[in-house]
Amino acid sequence: MKVVRGALPVILVAALAACGSETPAGQAGGTSLTWAVETEPITFDPHLWAQNKARLLVFNQFDALLAHGEDGSFVPWLAQSWKVSDDGRTYTLELRGDVTFQDGTRFDAAAVKANLDKLREPGYNPTVAAIQLHAFDKAEVLSPTTLKITLKEPDGLFLDFLASPYAGQVSPKSLREAKDLKAGGPDVVGTGPFVLDRYVRGQEVHYRRNPRYNWAPRGSAHQGPAYLSEVTYRFLPQAAVRVGALTSGQVQVVEGVPATDIQSIKRDPALSFQSALNSGTSFSYYFNTSHPPFDDRRVRQAFREAVDVDAVLASVYQGTAKRAWSVVGDTSPFYDASLERTYGGDAAKANALLDAAGWTGRDAEGYRVKDGKRLTVRSVASAPFVRDRRDILAQAVQAQVKQAAGIDFQVKIVDQGTAQKALDDDAYEIFENSRGDSDVGAALNLILPKGGAINRTHYEDAELDGWLAKASASSDAAERKALYAKVQRKVVADEATVFPIYVPSDQIAASRNVQGLGFDPVSGTPRGVYDVRIAA
Repeated sequence: MKVVRGALPVILVAALAACGSETPAGQAGGTSLTWAVETEPITFDPHLWAQNKARLLVFNQFDALLAHGEDGSFVPWLAQSWKVSDDGRTYTLELRGDVTFQDGTRFDAAAVKANLDKLREPGYNPTVAAIQLHAFDKAEVLSPTTLKITLKEPDGLFLDFLASPYAGQVSPKSLREAKDLKAGGPDVVGTGPFVLDRYVRGQEVHYRRNPRYNWAPRGSAHQGPAYLSEVTYRFLPQAAVRVGALTSGQVQVVEGVPATDIQSIKRDPALSFQSALNSGTSFSYYFNTSHPPFDDRRVRQAFREAVDVDAVLASVYQGTAKRAWSVVGDTSPFYDASLERTYGGDAAKANALLDAAGWTGRDAEGYRVKDGKRLTVRSVASAPFVRDRRDILAQAVQAQVKQAAGIDFQVKIVDQGTAQKALDDDAYEIFENSRGDSDVGAALNLILPKGGAINRTHYEDAELDGWLAKASASSDAAERKALYAKVQRKVVADEATVFPIYVPSDQIAASRNVQGLGFDPVSGTPRGVYDVRIAA
């Protein structure tokens, strides 16, 4: 059996509001903060978390069982130690015994079991049940502070799940009694350093300090309750409005800083600026192979060749975005650098490929046609997931593929329900996505294999599925790297089902008196506000 112990870094959370209350003894600085964010969460239930931009809110209210240290290793959180059996199928967690939920109930092994069982409940979160918990068999309470988890087969990604927002611990009372568990909110409580006490849809969410919080991991800048007495996130999806709110003093922190404003913020002595690349997958266009025109590999290749990605990124992001060459982001240890500069930006090649595929005609507007039908591809994006000026990016790609190759790229940004209907009806040709999973293997399992929860390419390959399954089961980093390299070459180089565009990043701009801001060392997303304070 392997025993793992360690210290934990700062909890992921995030900051805001503007009020005042007493600061805990010995803690200096202001007591309230307001933070403007780009994306409003679809849900505040950590079990249903899906938006990387909303990740910074989750750990305000909820603590996970494990966390990642500064070097990416797993370290304790609510689980103070754990053992893994030699066959990789049994995990024994030793839990802290001094933790209470925000509703006053005790955190214990029975609570963890209730959370795991809930995630396996049909219809609750089928994606997590099928991917992160695909190997889960059962959880057994051995004592109030000891939980035994049995897997049906080894799963090299299971510890990553225990450190993810999905493992955020919800009070069993909330699991039973919350009015709308799937939406989350004030009556869905955790053990975290802040309590969500107000949510105004479309405007803001407010958190107040949890005065009983006293289980911050070793490695945090302090112990006991958070420095801030309250934090408010204001939902400001328009970049210019967010930056204007910061420079006018209406908010003290913003994330999602547009490229056009970065230099002016850096030059302002009253402001600070930080940025970090995200983990997980790159932002990519996934080509739907289930029907024309992307059922033809030549057309998929032609679309990619018709886009000068460097020129597009320079135009939209003014040198602040990093080009992607693989579905795996280049911050991942599994990134395959051999794909760099192997495709894209060759208009002559794009046109030759389309000619060979039979798209030789042109209509009055210059678009290619075949058998009387225009070469049209559609992207239907859900507004809550649109970030980083991706709407402007799509318009730039739209112009390039028309001019370079005569492709009619139609872009729609719609509400979540309309977007889901388009996906369900197979009424799209391009699905755009990036994932912020700390271990990219979890993301690849969602997107690429047959039956994957968000496999929007509908591409099927038994060899690919075998590589993914073998990599997930392995705890050998070298073996996983070799397998994921094969996966990347298959979907990017050989089959062209994925068009990687850029590596997502997060930016934070703030008043200089706000101290303790930063990024989670593994995810690259804004670090939480547990250790944030406002200097006098």
